[in-house]
Amino acid sequence: MNRKEKASFTEARKHYAKSMAAASKSDDPRLERVFELVPREAFLPPGPWKIMIDNEYFDTPNADPIHLYQNALVALDATKGINNGEPFLHAAWLGAATPQRGDVVCHIGAGSGYYTAILSVLALPGGRVEAFEIEPGLAEKARKNLQAFECVTVTQGDATQLPLPASDLIYVNAGVLAPPSAWLRALRPQGRLIFPWRPSDEVGLTLLITRTGAGFEAKPLMNSWFIPCVGGASTADLFVKPPDVRAAWSVKSAWLTSERLPDKTAVVVYQHVWFSSSALG
Repeated sequence: MNRKEKASFTEARKHYAKSMAAASKSDDPRLERVFELVPREAFLPPGPWKIMIDNEYFDTPNADPIHLYQNALVALDATKGINNGEPFLHAAWLGAATPQRGDVVCHIGAGSGYYTAILSVLALPGGRVEAFEIEPGLAEKARKNLQAFECVTVTQGDATQLPLPASDLIYVNAGVLAPPSAWLRALRPQGRLIFPWRPSDEVGLTLLITRTGAGFEAKPLMNSWFIPCVGGASTADLFVKPPDVRAAWSVKSAWLTSERLPDKTAVVVYQHVWFSSSALG
């Protein structure tokens, strides 16, 4: 890369970072800085890359990493439809989930580790990230890619079955039919769980759950579509009362059925958890 190309690449990364900060709708200056500092190409296969446009992959013209600094899905495994997630969406999630210095973060569906790296930088100093990836090949790549990042561990396995540490933030990158009870119980006071909720083919939205003194506050944020989380999106017989689109967007709180039985405000009911249209308190 000559001097002119290097300058162009540097400007592209700065513009990308500013775009991510804008998409986050957050006034945290660390978000722009972290998107500029963490190199996306270090977490991807060698170029040229397959970039998804309108649900179809297109090859970049060459292996110049400048092609990666745009709001685009990039294939990690095109045959399985596994991608490095859309940057604008993740920026918006980070703005909503507000990772803080010192946080214990669980990243479920870490892929090859790009957003894990971003979360780890935001958790410093004093925090750590425990990443989970069910695909053995991707988990191994994530371990290698994240060696230079502090306080990150990668576990290969099903995070719906494995124990999670007490967490300030659980950041889930796979579509979930219903959050397991263990995820909710793992949240510390004021802990946040952000995940793509896929209770049906018609419903795909981001749900942010916050543990408060009064219970679990729930807030739908935006449409989002992810590949299913193995173990977290399995069979419809989990439903007692299935949701439609309108019901899903009306959710304001969540309850474990072991702690409180569904009442007349219940709009979505599973065997282990239910969602209410009533705000806490």
